[in-house]
Amino acid sequence: MKIKGLRWWVVMLIALATIINYIDRQSLSVLWPAIVEDLFPEKSALERKQIYANISVVFVFAYAFGQAIFGKIFDWVGTRIGFVLSIGVWSLATIMHALAQGVLSFAIFRAILGVAEAGNWPGATKGNAEWFPIKERALAQGIFNSGAAIGGIISIPLIAFLTVYFSWQMVFVIIGLVGFLWLVPWLILVKAPPAMHSWITEEERDYILTGQKPKLTPQQAALPEEAEYNPTTKELLSRKESWGVIIASAAIDPIWWLFVFWIPIYLNEVYGMDVKSIGIYGWVPYVGAMFGAWFGGLLAQNRLNAGWSADKTRKLTITLGCLIMLPSLLAMADPGEPVTAVLIMALILFGFQTAIGNVQTLPSDLYSKRAVGTLAGFSGMAAKLGAVGLTSLVPYLTADGNYTPAFVIGAALAITAAAAVWILIPRIEPLKKAE
Repeated sequence: MKIKGLRWWVVMLIALATIINYIDRQSLSVLWPAIVEDLFPEKSALERKQIYANISVVFVFAYAFGQAIFGKIFDWVGTRIGFVLSIGVWSLATIMHALAQGVLSFAIFRAILGVAEAGNWPGATKGNAEWFPIKERALAQGIFNSGAAIGGIISIPLIAFLTVYFSWQMVFVIIGLVGFLWLVPWLILVKAPPAMHSWITEEERDYILTGQKPKLTPQQAALPEEAEYNPTTKELLSRKESWGVIIASAAIDPIWWLFVFWIPIYLNEVYGMDVKSIGIYGWVPYVGAMFGAWFGGLLAQNRLNAGWSADKTRKLTITLGCLIMLPSLLAMADPGEPVTAVLIMALILFGFQTAIGNVQTLPSDLYSKRAVGTLAGFSGMAAKLGAVGLTSLVPYLTADGNYTPAFVIGAALAITAAAAVWILIPRIEPLKKAE
């Protein structure tokens, strides 16, 4: 049996995993009112908020270190088994939330969830490097990243709908089981990499494999994979190009989490919205993110097809995304009506997703497949630690109800991300062993 366009089926499965990832991740915030009434009825509103904050911090820290852990795991065991471990463990952790009885048990299950969910990102980057030629990687990354936006759009209404018919414990079980169902088509469809897959057409196999080494001569392209530059972790971290990826990720990712964590609170505090109104407005920014993910990928593919180098294409798209975010973040200082505010947020997340897909593609542009997961893991860890830092600062920055300082910091981070790519990665191309 041969399947045409098998690589696109693979990336759609990864995008679906990302949607499931976001539904599982946001389940706690949606179910929290029911949980606290059941488990913490004697706690004050402030105490309940602090409990939720503490559990969330545990999740983000676990998520940050999980990026590095699963980056290495994917390089060791490969994409197929790596995703089985990642989504299998995070789905089990989601189900285990139903057994939680207090702060400690929730924190433990949330930590397991964070570590395992983190594997989705280095895994997707590595899968992207395996299944796509360089000129299509940004589009593939954009499709994958759109799963995060789609998950953000549908998770809140979906989980809220389930609470009408099921207890909070059963909702955790139901959404956890969905991840195990995902494993069935994944194990069937992704049974081998492109070079050895029996279902891939010869035309697609040649297209993928020859398109992964565009800068090499025919003689170099014929070399076995073992002859590629596969640095040790120490050597990888000694290269300034690696730090360009790490710093760019650490700078740009907190902008996303600024809105993921704080959109509902911002709308409530600044515009006095109740939960129903937040539900009406709060999903709009994620629509901008979804279109941005597609736009960034299509723009990069278009330029590469037009003959641009990966260096020129990536830098253009990343810089464009950051330039879209910069004035939009500053405009949030005084957005006016709530409709205007959420539309500006949508523009910010559009710019973010335009850039982030190409930032996440950089590891596969610089290193061979055996090192991609490692760098993607370290940059992902740095990104989440950056998110922890900004998230921890927001309550102090906005103590008087003025969110302008947080948005100004976001604008500065957008500049930092673009500068890191331009300064530390003089040319985006496969690196060679340092002489």
